[in-house]
Parts: sequence; C-alpha cells; structure tokens
Amino acid sequence: MNRREFLKTYAAGIGGFVLSSRGLNVHLGGRRPNLLVLHTDQQSHWSLGAYGGTEVSTPNIDSIAAKGAVFNNFFTNHATCTASRGCLQTGRYPHAHGAWKNNIELNRDEITFAQVLRDNGYVTGYSGKWHIDGTPKPGWMTIGRSMGYTDCTYMFSRGHWKQLEDTPSGPRVKARDENDNPTYSVEGADETSFTTDFLAAKTIDFLNAHKDEQFCYMVSFPDPHGPRTVRAPYDTMFNPEDMLVPSTLEQPDEDKPNWASGNAAKGNTPEERAAWIKQERTQYFGMVKCIDDNVGRIIQALKDNGQFDNTIIVYSTDHGEFLGEHGLMGKGKPYDTAYHLPFLMCWPNRLGAGKVVDNVVSYVDFMPTILSLMGFEPSGREQGRDASALLSGRTAGWKDEAFIHHKPNGHLGIYTRDYVLCYVNGRDHILFDRRNDPDEVNNLFNDPAYQAIVNDLTDRIIQHNIEVGDPEVEWLQQIIT
Repeated sequence: MNRREFLKTYAAGIGGFVLSSRGLNVHLGGRRPNLLVLHTDQQSHWSLGAYGGTEVSTPNIDSIAAKGAVFNNFFTNHATCTASRGCLQTGRYPHAHGAWKNNIELNRDEITFAQVLRDNGYVTGYSGKWHIDGTPKPGWMTIGRSMGYTDCTYMFSRGHWKQLEDTPSGPRVKARDENDNPTYSVEGADETSFTTDFLAAKTIDFLNAHKDEQFCYMVSFPDPHGPRTVRAPYDTMFNPEDMLVPSTLEQPDEDKPNWASGNAAKGNTPEERAAWIKQERTQYFGMVKCIDDNVGRIIQALKDNGQFDNTIIVYSTDHGEFLGEHGLMGKGKPYDTAYHLPFLMCWPNRLGAGKVVDNVVSYVDFMPTILSLMGFEPSGREQGRDASALLSGRTAGWKDEAFIHHKPNGHLGIYTRDYVLCYVNGRDHILFDRRNDPDEVNNLFNDPAYQAIVNDLTDRIIQHNIEVGDPEVEWLQQIIT
C-alpha cells in the first residue's frame, strides 16, 4: 500500500478526518466542533477511576476517557492556581503570560483560546473561578476583562465559595456573615445553591441557549480545593475507615528534601494524623462525587440538545492536592501529585474511544493542540506544542518532556516518562525515577550512578529556558558552573 492509499484508508477508519501536519483536523464537509472545558481546582489524578482511583466512583468523568482519550503523563507547568490557569488559557509559560504567582493578573495583551474562537464566530462563555485577574474577591467579571469570554456573568476572579445565588443586581455569594460579607460557609447549601450545582446549572443554561450555534464554554468548579466541606448528602457519603492513608504520611524528615520537612497533618501521633487524613479524604471525595454527578448532568444536556456528538469535551484541573503525601497538604512543592494532572478528552464519533496517550504533554500545549483539532491556526504567541497528532498515534518527532517554571520559590525542572529532575533555588534538588519509585521516596540527585542522567536533563532544562526567555535560568546557570 502506498502513502496515498494509506492516508485514504486511515481517514475512512476514523470517520472521515483529514490528516494534516497539524494532526487530526475537522470532519470533511462538516461543522467545526464545539468546545466544552470542565475544570476543577486542586484535584489529584488519583481521585478518578480513569487513573486507577478506587475510593470514589466517578463514572461520568470516566466516561469522557472511555469515549475518547486519557493522557497518562500530563503536567502543569506551575503547581499553583493562577500561574497554571494562565498557561492553560494562553499556551505560554508564567514568565511570559505575566501571572506567575497567585493573585497576579494575566498580561492584558495575552490571547486566550477563547478569544481565537470568538474571533472565528464562536459564541463563548465562562462560569466559575478565573483567578487570573489580580486581587478582587470574589470580583465578578465584566466583558472588558474577560479575555475572550463574552458570556461572563457567572465568572468571578477568585475564592472557594461554597454557595452562590442570583439577585436582581446580579450573582453573589449566598453565605453571608452578620455584616453581610461573603463567607465560605456550607450551612444551608442545597442542590440549587451549592457552588458546584449552581455552576453546572449555569453551564446547562448556556448549552440550552445556544443549541444551534458553535460554542466554546468553560466551567471552573472551585472544588475540591479547600475548605474541605460539601453539602449533604455528600458530606456523609464516605466512611473514614474506607479511606486510604498515603504510604509516605510519616516519611522521616531526613529522608525528604529540606523543602518538604515537617508534617502538616493534624495530630500528635501517627494514629491521630492518619485518622485526621481519613476524615479529610471523606470530604474531599464528597466534593469529587458532587462534581462527577454534575458532570453527568452537563453531558446529558449535551445529548438532549443534540450537541454531544460534535462537542470536544475536556476534563482537567489546575494542580493536585497532597492530602498527607510526604506529610504535606496543599500543592506547590515539586512532587508528582502537585504537577501530574488528570487530562481527559473526547470528541464522540470523531477521535475514537478508549485511546491512551502515554506521551508527556503539559498545559502550555493545550491551546495549540485544541485549536489544531478544531481546524484553526494558533495565535502565533504560543510557546507550547501541538499534540493533536498523538491522538492518532503519530509520535514521530515528539519529545517526551514537560517543564517546571515555578517562581518566586525558584523551581526549574523537567518531566520525562522516566524521571523528574527539579532544581530548587537555595534548597535541596531532586531526581526521582518515575517508573520504579512512583512514591518518590528515593532522591537520586546525588547518586553517582545517575549523574549522566542529571547532566543530560540539566542541559535540556537550560536550553529550554533560554529558548523561551525565562530569566530564572540565570540562577540555575550559576549553580551548575
């Protein structure tokens, strides 16, 4: 079979796609797809069945993977909310898009994937936490600041509010204190006011209002980020005795990098700390279950509206949550759970079902990839790569690498399929074997047997940072010379 015959046969086998240098493209003679991005906050990949999670059933989220693709080696470039979200929206690294730490706004001249789609005739919308517009809290957005999202009524700057409501003057946080200030209280929350339910309803309203239009919509649920509270019945849905305790909860300080010292779990003994972690996990998984149920509602709305088959659905988060791993809580430290993200994508009857992408991909790659899949040229400012060809199994020329750009703490690093190397300015550096040491307990950075690997990965980090113009590379160059 010659190349022309192969391409013809292959295109027929995937439903009439055109194969181009930019990967899978739009269906011949058909409409361009819609885009729906389902986004959460601080959700570890191990909380989903698609990644082997067993403590909570997530059939609706997992269905995205079953009908499409699961990315097994997908990473954020900066494991905090603001910087990570900036990478997703622009395809650029934190030093370039400007929102390099929490509560700093995105450069006002940045181009988001929503702006590209809006400029090409799509109706665009966003609801939920944005967190790349500076310090306003909650900071309900206006179209002049929504960066390409025209329908932004339910888009707010920041905060992990547990209850929202509509009022004659617009949406607001429903839970209030005695001085009418918004609070994070979950008391009295129900299936209409609890934030996850509220935002899912607004997503469905948007889908219903644009049944016959091409759309790009993103909903950003503030959960399962803390406060770790959730409405009934999700608050009592999980038994602490059924919850797992991370094997590294009691890892001694002498066996950890110095930036991971101490134990953030509450309690004076290992038994007390384990019990506290188990209880925290019941609420964390309660939030995840509530999200999954609402993802099911949204997917059903797509089906009811006849939008499902021609909508690319993406599910991801901004960073993970330790929940006791290495004695840590939260995120930000260069361990796998903080950086390694769930990333699921489906385009029913187009991409094919049950795909597994093992190649290393990161958030800066999202914008060029999704625009390529939808048949649009990128903005030209992206620093990420078009990974769309990976969805058709074409990996030639793809480098399995994702880069850590974390400041102000000074982390520069690289993920490959086999290793993670990260330099931490003024603190311990790390090299972990991702295949043989998934819990990251054996730091190989100073092991003479691994110095060739350290040297090779260090060269790749430096070359990359020079290429993308990150001034942080200067301190790394000083360290190694």
